[in-house]
Amino acid sequence: MERQIVKFSFYKLDEAVFLRLTEEKQRHAKLDFIETVRNFRRRMLLRTYSLVGLRGDVDFLLWQVAEEADAFQQLHTAIRNTSLGPYLTMPRSFLSGTKKSIYNIALPEDRGKTEERIIIEPGDAPYLFVYPFIKTRAWYALPQETRQEMITEHIRVGRKYPDIKLNTTYSYGIDDQEFVVAFEGDNPHDFVDLVADLRHTAASMYTLSDTPMHTCINMPLAEMVDSLGGAQVADLLEEEVIETGGWLEVAQAADFRDGDSRLVYYGTQQVALFYVGGQFYGLNNRCPHARGPLCEGKITWNGHGAAVTCPWHEATFSLEDGRVIAGISPRDVESFRVRVDDEGRVFIARLEAIHE
Repeated sequence: MERQIVKFSFYKLDEAVFLRLTEEKQRHAKLDFIETVRNFRRRMLLRTYSLVGLRGDVDFLLWQVAEEADAFQQLHTAIRNTSLGPYLTMPRSFLSGTKKSIYNIALPEDRGKTEERIIIEPGDAPYLFVYPFIKTRAWYALPQETRQEMITEHIRVGRKYPDIKLNTTYSYGIDDQEFVVAFEGDNPHDFVDLVADLRHTAASMYTLSDTPMHTCINMPLAEMVDSLGGAQVADLLEEEVIETGGWLEVAQAADFRDGDSRLVYYGTQQVALFYVGGQFYGLNNRCPHARGPLCEGKITWNGHGAAVTCPWHEATFSLEDGRVIAGISPRDVESFRVRVDDEGRVFIARLEAIHE
């Protein structure tokens, strides 16, 4: 089953030095940083959050999700090499990965309708609450049945707060914590009440550590950078194409051979990019049936043209328009427009909002 690697990178600006620069140098540094980060959005899921005024030790968060950890290292190196890089430190970071839970996360009344989220897909909630988490060794010594009972109680409490979405990732052996928990929510009050309620559960007795806590405000990249202070640049930039649905460069045509497929990102959306018979095609990477990765599927030709079969449960989709050709998918899959320019750069865009 496909897994993802996740990185929470918290940065701090040396404002005492940066804010003494001329406004021209501040603007140049910010624009250089923004352009660099934007360029990585085709390689990973990348969300930006501000913590200015909410914590004294960090100023902003880059929440990154990718298939390989190399992408995180390359991003951080690129940030170091920007004009803003010398004024930034990363006082805290958490590395983790997705993993299927060993516990049953469904409640009896769900009747099998609950699906575990093993793919990170952030929503648009204005707040993100992030912290590292470690269980006591006594927890792991308990019988599985006892731990399951406590987890079920824990889940019941969480269900009382339907507007809060939990993203749990695992850090066993790759970082100091055991888990990283990231809650998306509409306001801090709901999260305060949720955590207060969870303190009364039996599982809470087996918490070794769950700090530091980070309250993060969801912001577009340019606005997040401007929250750091100094010369403002957000009004100088055009909207990102992923916010308008326009064309985004994602690959080089020369890197593909006939029959190749690759996973690319369009904002938070995973897109399966295919090259078949001299033509590029783009589909939402997630099969609507059980969210299988279409970029790993088998490519075939039939009476409907080029098609891809999901590797999990064999639903088949047309590469041309994403319609279901065969199998148990409940609906078609979203298709993307693809074009190649004269320099061999491959671009994708959403069908409903093409900017020629």
